[in-house]
Amino acid sequence: MSQIPSLISDLAVILISAGLVTLLFKWLKQPVVLGYIVAGILAGPAFTQIPTVSDVESIHIWADIGIIFLLFALGLDFSIKKLMKVGGTATTGAITIVIGMMTLGYISGLLLGWGHMNSLFLGGMLSMSSTTIIFKAFDDMGLRNQRFAGVVFGVLIVEDLFAVLLMVLLSTLAISKHVEGFELLSSVIKLGIFLLFCFVVGIYLIPSFLKKVRSYLNEETLLIVSIGLCLGMVIIATKAGFSAALGAFVMGSILAETVEAERIENLIKPVKNLFGAIFFVSVGMLIDPHLLWQYKIPILILTLVVMIGQISFASFGILLSGQPLKIAIQSGFSLAQIGEFAFIIAALGLSLRVTDHFLYPIVVAVSVITTFFTPYMIKLSEPAYKIVDRIIPDTWKRFLERYSSGSNTIRQKSAWNKLLKALMRIVGTYTAVTLVLIFIWLEFVAPFIMKEISGIRGAILALILILALISPMLRAIMMKKNHSEEFLQLWNDNKYNRGPLVSLIVLRIVLCIGLVMLPVVKLLNLTLGIMLSIASIVIAMTIFSKKLKRQSILMERHFFSNLVAREIEEEKRAPINQRFANHLLERDLHLAEFEVRPNSPSMGKTLIELNFRQKCNVNIVTIIRGNKRINIPGGKERLYPYDKLIVVGSDDDLEHFHKYIEERYRLSNSANFADDTQEEISIEQFIIISGSRLIGRSIVESGIRDNAACLVIGIERGNTSIKNPPPDTIFREGDIVWIVGEREKVLRLSEGRKL
Repeated sequence: MSQIPSLISDLAVILISAGLVTLLFKWLKQPVVLGYIVAGILAGPAFTQIPTVSDVESIHIWADIGIIFLLFALGLDFSIKKLMKVGGTATTGAITIVIGMMTLGYISGLLLGWGHMNSLFLGGMLSMSSTTIIFKAFDDMGLRNQRFAGVVFGVLIVEDLFAVLLMVLLSTLAISKHVEGFELLSSVIKLGIFLLFCFVVGIYLIPSFLKKVRSYLNEETLLIVSIGLCLGMVIIATKAGFSAALGAFVMGSILAETVEAERIENLIKPVKNLFGAIFFVSVGMLIDPHLLWQYKIPILILTLVVMIGQISFASFGILLSGQPLKIAIQSGFSLAQIGEFAFIIAALGLSLRVTDHFLYPIVVAVSVITTFFTPYMIKLSEPAYKIVDRIIPDTWKRFLERYSSGSNTIRQKSAWNKLLKALMRIVGTYTAVTLVLIFIWLEFVAPFIMKEISGIRGAILALILILALISPMLRAIMMKKNHSEEFLQLWNDNKYNRGPLVSLIVLRIVLCIGLVMLPVVKLLNLTLGIMLSIASIVIAMTIFSKKLKRQSILMERHFFSNLVAREIEEEKRAPINQRFANHLLERDLHLAEFEVRPNSPSMGKTLIELNFRQKCNVNIVTIIRGNKRINIPGGKERLYPYDKLIVVGSDDDLEHFHKYIEERYRLSNSANFADDTQEEISIEQFIIISGSRLIGRSIVESGIRDNAACLVIGIERGNTSIKNPPPDTIFREGDIVWIVGEREKVLRLSEGRKL
C-alpha cells in the first residue's frame, strides 16, 4: 500500500482540527479566527498525545499562499476611490493611531528589554486593528448601520494601506539592520513609483481586457483568470524587490475598480477562507503554551497597552478630525484590538530572522485576548461616553461642538490650491509611469533589440521606440491644465500671477527634457550638447504634434472610463443620491439597507400592515427588487423575498428596527418549523382492490387532484403502462396507480383511507 505524502496527511490534520474546534467556537459565539489558532496549538508540536502535523515547514508554504489570498481579498475590498472618499476623518484617525501605537509599542518593547529590532516590529504589530473581527462583531451586534461604524470602516481602510506600506518599510529596515534617512527615503520613493505604475497601467489595461472577454467569463473562467492575475502581480512584486503580499494587495485593489469586482470577491471568498484558515492554524502551531506562561506578565502589559492605547489614540484622532465626542469614543472602543496584520508582520520578522521566537506567540496571545474582549468593549462605549460627558466641563463641551461643526463646513478652495494640487497629481503620476517604462525598456527590451540589430542602428531604433512610447506621457506632463479654468482665472485676474504660471510650464518642460535624456544618455554615446539638442527637438515635436495631442486625450479618456466604470454601474443601482445621504447625516439621520429574507413574516404583507413607521420610527424610502427600484413606495406596496429595503432613521431607531425584524423572523421560523416538516412531497403506489370507491370513476371524478392535492403520474394495467394519463382515464380493479403529493395525503390515498 502506497504511503500518503506528509503534506496531504498534515493538511488533513489541520482541516479536521480546524473544523472541529471552529464548530465549538461557533457554538460558544466566539470569533472563528480564535478557533483556528486553538486548532493550531492542538495540531502543533506542543501536543504529542494526539495526531499532530509531522512536517511544519511544508505547512508554511500553504500559510504563505494563505497570506497571498488574504491580502488579495483585502485589496478587492479596498479600492483607491474608496480611500479617497473616506475623507479626512478616516485619514486623520488612522495616522494618529499608527504613529501613536508604533511609538507606544516601540517604547514598551525597549522597556521590556527586547532590543531595537524586536521593539520596532512590536510597534508595527500593535498599530493595526482587526478588520475581520470588527466586521464580524458589528454584524453579530447589528451595528453595521450605525453612524460610528462608517467612521470605523473608513479608519480600517486607511490602516490596511498603512499596514502594506509598513511591511515594505520593516523589510527594508530588517535587511539594512539600521535606519538611514536616505535609504529609507529611497525605499519610500521606490515603493510609491511601483504602486503608481502598477495602478495606472493596471487600470488602463485590465478592465478593458475583462470587458472584451466578458461573454466568456463564467464563474470558473473568471476565478482562474483572477487568481492568475493575482499570482502574476505577486511575481512582478517579488522581482521588483517587494513582498508577495504587496503584489496580491495591489492586484486586488486594481480589480476592485472593475465592474466584475463583486463577482470576483464572491468567487475568491471560499479560496480565501480555505487558505486563510490554514494560515491562522499555522499561527497557532508556533505557539508554545509553556512559553506563554513564562511571559504572562509581558502579555498582560501589552494587552493593556493595546486596549488603552488604541482607545486613546483612536478617540483623539477621530475627535481631532471634527467628529462629535460620542462618535469618537464609540469608534475608539471598537478599535481596541489587534488582528491578522499582527500575525503577518510577526511572521515577516521570523522569516527575515530579525525577531526573537518568543515575540510571535506573545503577540498572538495579545491578539486572542483583545479579540475576545472586542464585543464587550463595543458595548462599554456607550456608558464610557456618558461618564466622559458628565465629567468634562461645559466650556470644553461647547468648544468641541464648535470645533465639530466648524470642521464639517465646506470651504471653497482657492484657484492656486486647486491648480497646484491637480498639477502635482498629474505630474507625479505620469512621471512615475514614464520612469518605470524607461527602466523596463533599458533593462530588458533595448538589450534584446541591440543584440538582434548590432551597432548604432539598433541603439537608434531602441531610442525611437521608447520615445514614441513615452511621448503621450511627456505631453500630458507639459500641457495638462495649461488651459484649465483655474489657470485662465489666475492669468486674467492678476498680471503678477503670470510669472509663476509660466515658471510652472518651464519647470515641467525641463523635467521632460531630463526624462528624455535618460534613454538618450544610456543608448547613445554623444556629447552633452548634441544630446540636449536631441532632447529639445523631441520635446518641441511632442508639444506641437496634433496627432500626439489627440492620442494623449484618447488615452486619458480610456483610463478614466475604466476608473469610473464600477462607480457608474453602482450609481445606476444606488437607491439614493449621495448628496441626499450627506444631507441626512447633518441631521443625525442616515440610510441603511435591509434584505427581506425567505420565510420572513414580513413577506407578502403591505407596508400599511407592517406599519414600521409607527412601531420603529423609521421610513422606507426605496425598495430595490432585482433591477427595479421603487422610490417612496406607497402603503399598498407588498414585500417579497430578497427585496432590499432602504430605510432612513437615527442610530437608535435603525438599531431598534434591526432587532424588531430579527425577533419577528426568529419567532416565526420557530413556530412554523413543525409545519415545514409536514409539507414534504412524496411519491407512492397503490393497487385498486375490489370494492374500492375509485373503480369506474375517472381521475377527475375521483377528486384525487382537487380534494387530496395529489397528482396521478402513471397507471400500470396488466402488461401496459399509461404514463401521465389524461384526466378522463377510468380506474379499473387491479390498476397500480402512481401518485405524487404531500406525504400525509399520499399515504392516506395509498392506504385507502378517506380524505
